[in-house]
Amino acid sequence: MPTIAYLANQFPSALEPYVGEEIAELRGRGVRVIAGSVRTPAANEVSATECAPEIVLQPLKGIVLLRAIWLCVRRGKRISPLIARVVFRDAERPLNRLKALVHTGLGACYAVLLEGREVEHVHVHHGYFGSWIAMVAARLLGVGFSMTLHGSDLLLHGTYLEEKLQSCAFCLTVSEYNRRYILQRHPAVDSVKVIVARLGVEVSQTVVPAPKPNRKGVPFTLLAIGRLHAVKDHAFLIRACAQLQQRGVSFECLIAGSGGEWHNLQSLIRQFGLDDRVTLLGHVAHWNLGLWYDRADVVVLTSRSEGIPLVLMEAMARCKIVLAPDITGIPELVITGKTGFLYEAGSLDKFVARLLFIRSLMQAPDDPHLSPYISSGTAQLERVGLAAQAHILHNFNRRKNLQLFGDLFLRRIASQAESVAHENFILQQI
Repeated sequence: MPTIAYLANQFPSALEPYVGEEIAELRGRGVRVIAGSVRTPAANEVSATECAPEIVLQPLKGIVLLRAIWLCVRRGKRISPLIARVVFRDAERPLNRLKALVHTGLGACYAVLLEGREVEHVHVHHGYFGSWIAMVAARLLGVGFSMTLHGSDLLLHGTYLEEKLQSCAFCLTVSEYNRRYILQRHPAVDSVKVIVARLGVEVSQTVVPAPKPNRKGVPFTLLAIGRLHAVKDHAFLIRACAQLQQRGVSFECLIAGSGGEWHNLQSLIRQFGLDDRVTLLGHVAHWNLGLWYDRADVVVLTSRSEGIPLVLMEAMARCKIVLAPDITGIPELVITGKTGFLYEAGSLDKFVARLLFIRSLMQAPDDPHLSPYISSGTAQLERVGLAAQAHILHNFNRRKNLQLFGDLFLRRIASQAESVAHENFILQQI
């Protein structure tokens, strides 16, 4: 079995459980995986997973840096095209160019830490700065390189993506949308090496009961889960809550997550007078999220950019109704009216209208003459919830998709090794 170096920006991380899952899948197949992290992981993250990285790049040690400089002197020709592009043929902003040079140095340090470990391939999760580091290390070591692209790393922060795509042996991405985007934006890239590898969540074969039709006196409950970052746009959700309040809707909105936007969001909640309606729950441990999913009528997502969010998958696996923006790969997961509901991204009015529509289906008025219509409304939502769970079971099943990932990854590594052996044989004959 091969030895693989697997690098992530930060590993382990509760926000990126799929990294640890993929490493575990490969190790379960007998592959030696050297887990690496660019940043030092938090102590609580390591203790929670009991999976510490073997290599941590930052902070750098002086002896490693000296050895990296010597490695670049000895094998400089392997990375000189990258340096030449950054310095002489680059249209990127000066700051990005400077970062690329720094990351080239970190790539040399990573190669030093991998030397002597018989690494045959380097894989990196996400196309951020870690992918440049992994690419440089792979070139210096003379081994293959691959990466997985998600959402923002491709759609918002795809710095030097053309170079990375040209250099990689293969590129995994989480949606058909992403694959089309890559091939349209980078037509020179061989389409064969851009492959969809879906993520997934645990799916119970037991159907989760749908909400009871009689909801008299119960507030309409919205739940959002995600880090408090501008790209998640929780401010959009709070403005929607202000509109619901103006319309006299009885509701509560729960936002689970932590991050730099906490104070801005809290200020916005006070500005709209929503202190008794909108609650920032802070960080909620994954094992405790089930309680909040159960409480929610609708799990909402208001992000400006996404891959295919695990939060939506988890909610749908529990038969919950979800509402998300019609962007990127989300429509592959949320088929509006069938497995959930979509709204036009950025349209506050349409988002609120969707919420009111879902609420109307859940409402049970006192008028008995309307009960057949309400019954059909709740039945519709029950069908949506069950269809959502079935969709996750068949297409976003964690166990199934990890097996597919392992098969694909090892097959690609094997074909790469055969190609290199064939080339070496030809050279030997010459």
